[in-house]
Amino acid sequence: MNRLQPPLHLLQAFLATARFGSVSRASESLHLTQSAVSKQISELEQITGVLLFERIRRRLTLTPAGKRYENALRPVLAQLEAATLDLITSDDGGGALHLSTLPTFGAKWLIPRLPDFQLQHPQIALHFVPYPQGYDFQRADLDCSILFGSGHWPGAIADYITGREVVLIAPPRHAPLRAPSDIAGCTLLQHLSVPHAWTRWCQAHGVDGVDGMTGPQIDQFHSLIRAVMAGMGLALVPRCLVKDDIAAGLVAAPLDDNYQDEMGYYLCYPESRRHLQPLNQFRDWLLRSV
Repeated sequence: MNRLQPPLHLLQAFLATARFGSVSRASESLHLTQSAVSKQISELEQITGVLLFERIRRRLTLTPAGKRYENALRPVLAQLEAATLDLITSDDGGGALHLSTLPTFGAKWLIPRLPDFQLQHPQIALHFVPYPQGYDFQRADLDCSILFGSGHWPGAIADYITGREVVLIAPPRHAPLRAPSDIAGCTLLQHLSVPHAWTRWCQAHGVDGVDGMTGPQIDQFHSLIRAVMAGMGLALVPRCLVKDDIAAGLVAAPLDDNYQDEMGYYLCYPESRRHLQPLNQFRDWLLRSV
């Protein structure tokens, strides 16, 4: 055995244990017994002659040498996975693309456009990963995610898609709003992921004396839009999500002021995936579809 090239299964056991800080959880993720994982870690330490873990308060903790080894190994194995996936999908430009998207953006913006992507790229199969797992770019079954934020996620490249243009929406038969200051006394619906949206909007429009942090809190833009339709209050939402509802008269946009916020939707993917052909084709199509 080449001492400088330990077997892959030993490295996988080491990385899983380092990630979870527990042999039992690592064994579950690898579908192995705890004794098998412990034996593999011991074998790796014997091969290298370096102690990789120490037990502190009933938890396995990486030694300084183990931490350096983990930091060096993760991108190498990610690159190996990406190279294998590229091999599988490179013959005819097809293959599978595993992606995740926020539910409202998927339902109201992405899904209606996907028939065009399928028409242009029938050889690519799209597989959706549950959106709560869309931030974990260490997953082997996740190539890219559509996330909402300011464009900065650790370990990910982020390409802006849309969503920075924000519109104030109101129930169709709401009392007239002719100026930004008219929101005083209205119920301001809050999005949990954008808690300062109303505060920033008031500052941009010179509105004083309005508490932008109070009001019912809702966790998805889809529910926020439905709450406005039901007459619960006013909301700030990305125009791309509500354009059809405004056109249909389901909600009103009384102050059409072209307000731009700092948050938006981004296509995010790790460096190790950026050369994958299905991802590049999806990215190019997505950015052209805006």
